[in-house]
Amino acid sequence: MWRKCNKCSAPIFSEDVKAGHYICPKCGGYFRIHARRRIEMLADAGSFEEWDAGHPVSNPLELSGYPRKLSELQEKTGLDEAVITGKMSMGGHETAVGVMDGRFIMGSMGRNVGEKIAKAAERATGLGLPLLLFCCSGGARMQEGIVSLMQMAKTAAALKRHSDAGLLFISILTDPTTGGVTASFAMLGDIILAEPGALIGFAGPRVIEQTIGQKLPEGFQRAEFLVEHGFVDAILPREESRETLIKLLSLHEQETEEKKKEDEKENRRAEEAAAGGVTAGGADTGSSAKPEPQGEVKRRSSDPKDGPEISAWERVKLSRKQGRLTGLDYIHGIFEEFMELHGDRAYGDDQAIVGGIAYFRGRPVTVIAQQKGRSTKENIERNFSMPSPEGYRKALRLMKQAEKFGRPVFCFVDTPGAFCGMEAEERGQGEAIARNLFELSALKVPVLSVVIGEGGSGGALALAVADEVWMMENSIYSVLSPEGFASILWKDSKRADEAAGVMRITAKDLKALGIIEQVIPEPEPASKKNAEELCRALAGGFEEFLTRYGTLSGEELAAHRYERFRSM
Repeated sequence: MWRKCNKCSAPIFSEDVKAGHYICPKCGGYFRIHARRRIEMLADAGSFEEWDAGHPVSNPLELSGYPRKLSELQEKTGLDEAVITGKMSMGGHETAVGVMDGRFIMGSMGRNVGEKIAKAAERATGLGLPLLLFCCSGGARMQEGIVSLMQMAKTAAALKRHSDAGLLFISILTDPTTGGVTASFAMLGDIILAEPGALIGFAGPRVIEQTIGQKLPEGFQRAEFLVEHGFVDAILPREESRETLIKLLSLHEQETEEKKKEDEKENRRAEEAAAGGVTAGGADTGSSAKPEPQGEVKRRSSDPKDGPEISAWERVKLSRKQGRLTGLDYIHGIFEEFMELHGDRAYGDDQAIVGGIAYFRGRPVTVIAQQKGRSTKENIERNFSMPSPEGYRKALRLMKQAEKFGRPVFCFVDTPGAFCGMEAEERGQGEAIARNLFELSALKVPVLSVVIGEGGSGGALALAVADEVWMMENSIYSVLSPEGFASILWKDSKRADEAAGVMRITAKDLKALGIIEQVIPEPEPASKKNAEELCRALAGGFEEFLTRYGTLSGEELAAHRYERFRSM
């Protein structure tokens, strides 16, 4: 009956807490709420209909003990996964909803969480419903490796379709909302609200403090901090959440009705004009042209030549080796007349990402690369190819420019990960990555990404939501570093070599998993010595890529890209 508040340590009566929206009556501190309890607090009585319960266990890394842990959590929590999705009404307004629950592996996002959220967005789109997502997560699920990382792209792509249908998405951030969830669906809402005091950020406070060697200021990464820095629309007091959300649903429902009336009027005008043999604009219609049927785009199979097999850890070391070819080496070796363009048009120019326009065999293209330095001084200037938010926003600006002018986009991925620093969080690291995933999923020009060295987590994925992803034979692509994986799962970073073998992060592994389309052979590790040979091989592949994708319409490209990630 009586418990101690974990914030102020005062004795509190349990029934008072339940009746008071799970807020401490002494200090006002917020307790975390079970997902089903939150739905009960918000939904009209008896209106909630659950969707997509009971997905089979996903264990892509085949970790021993992981299925048993899931089974134990399912029995303990009564949940099938870390999110509940469904449909409900609030104040008579019907909406799709997803609520995450931190009791289930800290709300981490694995394949099933991504699948349930993507399906909820798809069903909401099909039913013409708004979508509410209550986020509570520690980030991507380490136990599912690269597959968990792909859920960021999957959910962002599903939300892009929901957005393109003119539907409302409200994201509600609760304590904590971090990692890959922050860098995907959590920061993509038309309206983003946050509960008071919620921890929200791409990298956790402890990681940032270890990175910069400084103590973080009071209130850093809390909900109020994000409002102050322009990433969240408003604070949502829990006791006002139902009333506020009903008001927002009502307001947007009215807007939707007005839009429907305008569309009906426009359709009537078009029909009347067509009956007279002219379009609504007054031109002679003649015969109505039908779009050509979409051609099937098949994934290509390309494996490296047979040679001595080396360990995953050796591949990791080769991907990081000093003197390995950089993004600019490939740009200058493959493209002509490259002209670098600078700046994100909002804050600054991040040298960790270079990009601009060039010719590829006479055709204008846009090229973007995460750029490592060739010396210690240049590495410092380029922040060791760890981009800040303005780097991702610069890349997105160039991609949208490419779309406007019909230029294919080529990306070269090579980063240990997005920059983990206080200033990166202040400028919206998670939102910047999420926005790239969101927009790239539906970009209406061909996009090809090549992992040339390290492909580190969401920082790499932000340039790899492409029609095809290729990898150099000695590159890696992972949800986090082997050192980080070993530290989190085994509390021993010295087991990084063992972790590399478990994580399935090499080009060969990821081709087998269906995450990438091609492995580019390196008869010897990429360096200045064999740069011309590798660039010539890549250029031939790029020509074939443009032949395959260059004839597709923008809609066909977006559809293909959507299905590529949707199947993961």
